[in-house]
Amino acid sequence: MDRGEKKETMSQEQTFWSVECGSEDPQFLVCMSCLNEVFRCKVPMPDCPTCHGVSTYEAFTLESIRDWGTEELIAKADTASKFEETPAEPSLVEKEP
Repeated sequence: MDRGEKKETMSQEQTFWSVECGSEDPQFLVCMSCLNEVFRCKVPMPDCPTCHGVSTYEAFTLESIRDWGTEELIAKADTASKFEETPAEPSLVEKEP
């Protein structure tokens, strides 16, 4: 994981770790402690903004979240799916010929 983007809120600035997600990998990381937060190819630092759980994220596809998620979680995942993520920096292995 690499340090990722920062998101400003009214009271504080949220920092994220970017998560490398391949095109075939699940793109959405859900907090398994509260099942209230979902992020696309990133997780908040230092913890979940809702329950403050640490290292509690699991990856899911949007379709699977729609199968079992709450209406609120599905809406958050739908919103996250509309934003294009900046491609991750290629690894050293990918740069070599």
